[in-house]
Amino acid sequence: MKHYRPHILVVVALAIVLSSGWHGMLRNALTDLRFAWVPRQATGDVVVVAIDAPSIEKIGVWPWPRRLHADLLRRLEIADVRDIVFDVDFSTPSDAATDQTFADALQGAGGSVVLPSFQQPGADGGKATAINRPLKQFADHAWTAVVNVAIEPDGLVRRYPFGENLDGQFLPSMGAVLAGQYAVKREPFLIDFSILTASILKLSYIDVLRGDAATLAKLRDKKVVIGGTALELGDRFSVPNGNLVSGPLLQALAAESILQNRTLRESSDIVTPAGLCVIALIMMVSWRRLAAGTRVVVLVGMAGVVEAGATVLQAKLPLVLDTSLFHTAIAVYMAAIALDEIDFRGLLGRIAENRFQRIAMSLGDGLVCTDSNHLITVWNPGAVAIFGYDAAEMIGQRFERICAAHTKASPEAISACEEARARSQRAGGLVMEFDGRRKNGDVFPVEACLSGWQGTEGFQYGAILRDISVRKREAERIRYLAEHDSLTGLANRNTLHSELAAMIASAEKAAGEVALLVVGLDGFQRINDMLGHACGDLVLRAVSERLKAEMEGAGVVARLSGDEFAIAIPSTEMTETVAQLSERISLTFKTPLLTGTRLHRVKVNIGVAIYPGGGMTADEVLGNSHLAFCRAKATKRGGHVLFDSSIRAELEARLSLEAELVRAAERKEFELFYQPQVRLADGGLIGAEALIRWRHPVRGLVSPAEFMPVVNTSSISDRIAGWVLETACRQARVWEQAGHDVRVGVNLSPSQLRSGDLANSVAEVLEVTGLTPSLLELEVTEDILLLDEERVLDIFRRIQELGVRVVFDDFGTGYASLSYLKKFPLDGLKIDRSFVIELRADSDDAAIVGSTIGLSRQLGLAVIAEGIETRATADLLMSMGCEEGQGYFFGRPMPADAFESQFLATHDATAETLERGHAA
Repeated sequence: MKHYRPHILVVVALAIVLSSGWHGMLRNALTDLRFAWVPRQATGDVVVVAIDAPSIEKIGVWPWPRRLHADLLRRLEIADVRDIVFDVDFSTPSDAATDQTFADALQGAGGSVVLPSFQQPGADGGKATAINRPLKQFADHAWTAVVNVAIEPDGLVRRYPFGENLDGQFLPSMGAVLAGQYAVKREPFLIDFSILTASILKLSYIDVLRGDAATLAKLRDKKVVIGGTALELGDRFSVPNGNLVSGPLLQALAAESILQNRTLRESSDIVTPAGLCVIALIMMVSWRRLAAGTRVVVLVGMAGVVEAGATVLQAKLPLVLDTSLFHTAIAVYMAAIALDEIDFRGLLGRIAENRFQRIAMSLGDGLVCTDSNHLITVWNPGAVAIFGYDAAEMIGQRFERICAAHTKASPEAISACEEARARSQRAGGLVMEFDGRRKNGDVFPVEACLSGWQGTEGFQYGAILRDISVRKREAERIRYLAEHDSLTGLANRNTLHSELAAMIASAEKAAGEVALLVVGLDGFQRINDMLGHACGDLVLRAVSERLKAEMEGAGVVARLSGDEFAIAIPSTEMTETVAQLSERISLTFKTPLLTGTRLHRVKVNIGVAIYPGGGMTADEVLGNSHLAFCRAKATKRGGHVLFDSSIRAELEARLSLEAELVRAAERKEFELFYQPQVRLADGGLIGAEALIRWRHPVRGLVSPAEFMPVVNTSSISDRIAGWVLETACRQARVWEQAGHDVRVGVNLSPSQLRSGDLANSVAEVLEVTGLTPSLLELEVTEDILLLDEERVLDIFRRIQELGVRVVFDDFGTGYASLSYLKKFPLDGLKIDRSFVIELRADSDDAAIVGSTIGLSRQLGLAVIAEGIETRATADLLMSMGCEEGQGYFFGRPMPADAFESQFLATHDATAETLERGHAA
């Protein structure tokens, strides 16, 4: 039996390889290697006309109209090619005219063109297949060929058919048609992938289509395959040796294999058993007669001879010899020789022992082993580093020596070892923690992974020991950081939320209340901007200390984010009302904060929500207190606001209005009205101010006062402002083309300066609409100029360079209007209606208006007064030197058509009357 053991091992190995299919993978790998070892050139008879990326880019559209294929056919006829094969789908109609052009080209080619047919899975994704054939109008004037190839389980294409039966009709394959060799009964063959794809001539579709003389000369008397090679077309196949080829190139390789008589076939099935018997016979004869080294040389020689013979057969004859099982048998025989010669049991024992010693001595953790009496037998350097005892001091000592006194007093360590022994018998172990003691007496936490095993000298114990004191400290620190703000040491938002939820749960049981105060600093950003973030951090720490001092340990003080803090306190811990507490916190910040040597005066805004009225859950109370804080910040600088339902109702109303405004913009419910601007001297029309109106489908016209404040502070602002500017310019251009040079004024929004380059936007609108720049007037307010003075100054200089007028609106109502008259490039200013509406000759308003008009004249600025509602006001302004006016006295804001009929038609009639008078 021992004599036949190697041969039995070979038979078993071959059975396993055959049953698992591994021999197929090895056979394919060896065949592919032989392709790479013996490369060969293509015949040059087959040329690929490639629909490549340059062709797609230069033609510029995809899919291409079939007239291009018709033009290509004519070019190929001029080039005098032998056969033309399209690897392009012609099974579906496209444009009727181009389809007919292609059909005419096929007819002109005289039946020398081959079009593809192919099978593909049906629409239901099941086993049923659909057959795609060329359209009848094409098939009537061309041959058809099959382009399907089979993909093997490893994802590669190796075999190629001479043809297939489609619906009971035999169709030759495209490669066979190209080679001119096909028959119904011929079996699929292995493509010869030793033929170098680089040696197959490939010409760009666009070069052939253009009729390049040098390109057409290369096509003379050639067989042509036309198809897609561009990556984006996706017609790619994986082939041996890690290559990817396009569909047309694969058809060309198949044709080359046939033309070169390289339709590879596999050797007879009898060759493999015969070869295996020869190898087995040689090994039987030589196993006891030859030394192990000589047998290995014989086996290596046989492997070389077998593979060399297979390579010669594959290179010289179209024959593939399967040597996979030969090499398998040779490899197993060599393994059997090794098994015979090597003492594996002793080797494995020595390896295991050496490995254990290396691991034990190199472990960073402590490794301690004991015998069944708990006397230490192994003490590695890791244990020395942890406990401070040398190995000589600990070998033979009891394990309890490294345990702290209170641990030794209890039998925990020993019982743990006994439990480890029991668990080890169930292939398990035990992880535990105990207090260890170093040589210097320090006590520290130790993690021990205990195990046990049956050794040659009785049961053994092992323990991997780790000093986890650092890990314990880090875990405690991580827990602290997870619950506290790293800058101030206060509770963070997560901790506040959990504490608040616990307070609410307790208050719910006791029918009590819980107050949450959100405290925010007023103007804290200025401290960061002026003094730096380091100083800002000192201020935040000082605020946190003051808040903790005020609360005297009651409730929870937390930092929410940035300059916002929170105080959560149940009613059971309060000695005053919430209002009194809020007032006390506000008053305490009247005393400056000391940070180092600097004093800081800060105000706080406080928003308060009280459970249950201010929310039933922690999330609701947090959200509502923050809403109250936002109200306090906006309306009561330095005060506090108690949440009530009206605050949320107001917010929800705003959100609802914002959503309505978005829908209004999408539904084009906005429109522009125009209010006339006239010369006060003769009432002549000089311009109009464009004013937005919202024509609500239910409420009718909505006043701008209701929705513009929301628009100006929401994300839709820039979109609406851009629409207003373009619509006003288009309307002004319509009037300009009708012969009316009406200057149109447009109010700018701050969002237009924040969102991009306003000067470029204005230039683009003027170019799109064609409006003369001087007929556009942009009205700016002080809040726009305050955004970024240097940047805004540059923008308005560029706008003036376009020829557009810039006017300062609402003059006199801001804080720095006079300084802006000096700094900014302006063409005029508008006196705010608040100074004009009740203007009298002896009033303060008259003094302000008169001074403004005088100043404007000295600065060379035009002046227009808003809010003129009576003739007396218009006359008084004219007497003061004001030249232009706007108000209800001259006309209310009105739609464009009403403006035209009331003002522009009158202007046309007056002009016509003057012309008739001159003619008379």
